[in-house]
Amino acid sequence: MGAILVTGGAGYIGSHVVRQLSEAGREVVVFDNLSTGSADALLHGERLIVGDLADRAALDQALRETGCKSVLHFAAAIIAPESVYLPLKYYANNTRNTLNLLQACVEHGVERFIFSSTAAIYGMPRDGAASETSVTQPINPYGTSKLMSEWMLRDAALAHGFSFVALRYFNVAGADPLARMGQRTPDATHLIKVACQAALGMRDGVSIFGTDYDTPDGTGVRDYIHIEDLAAAHLYALNYLEKGGASTAINVGYGQGESVREVIEVVKRVSGVDFPVFLAPRRPGDPASLIAVADRIRAVLGWSPLHADLNTIITDAWRWEKKLFDAR
Repeated sequence: MGAILVTGGAGYIGSHVVRQLSEAGREVVVFDNLSTGSADALLHGERLIVGDLADRAALDQALRETGCKSVLHFAAAIIAPESVYLPLKYYANNTRNTLNLLQACVEHGVERFIFSSTAAIYGMPRDGAASETSVTQPINPYGTSKLMSEWMLRDAALAHGFSFVALRYFNVAGADPLARMGQRTPDATHLIKVACQAALGMRDGVSIFGTDYDTPDGTGVRDYIHIEDLAAAHLYALNYLEKGGASTAINVGYGQGESVREVIEVVKRVSGVDFPVFLAPRRPGDPASLIAVADRIRAVLGWSPLHADLNTIITDAWRWEKKLFDAR
């Protein structure tokens, strides 16, 4: 089906998808400015074009040279609490740059588009669970920037005749089970990575932001999904579009939730380290509970998870973090 252009393909999620695509025999071209990604994450010699989505000329050249008819779009700023304080960064990096990419895709005849969206578009679902038909009411600029991108994608696809899948991620975590790749960002805010770094002595401890939520133990509850299962969902989505599937938006999660306290306890058990835990006020833009209603991804894409276990997610994350630590 020709080469596939992957924006942000040297980042945490994108690089896992790139690896799975290459291992499935697909030709992949990565477009990444390497601001948070790493060329070392491209394990199979995939072509890397170093460029920024704000540079329309670079996008045009990449699509013209490669002739890609399928685009997977990951490049974005992703820290929800930060977006509250730096909203324009998120509207620039996420919404405006997605507009640039869509304009280039239309001009160069791209036929299929898979978008890295987020469960943050749902905001605070009334019962803590979100389906694809739930009201979209983001509570931070990160979620709003992604929802605006979904709207642009929907309207552009209708007007210009291409098809898309918007994959709405829940809480992505873990690493390659063989510890070949994982999250590399040193100042990441993801709970599991932070807790693993605390166990390694790289941080003073872990802060729990909010202990008075209306949840079983008072801390936030999230639907954690293994990076390998999330990455596989993109291959299923691409196969779906290549077979003529209609444009759609789909949740990517397990439909099960774990609290912050539960995650910390599993990290302590897996690592064997009883690191300090600090209690802190709630952060702006954090819902109490956010769990996927995950029936549609199974019914429409035929996807089913292989790593749907918190202990597995954390064990793989710990193995990767220890490898990074030992290689310092």
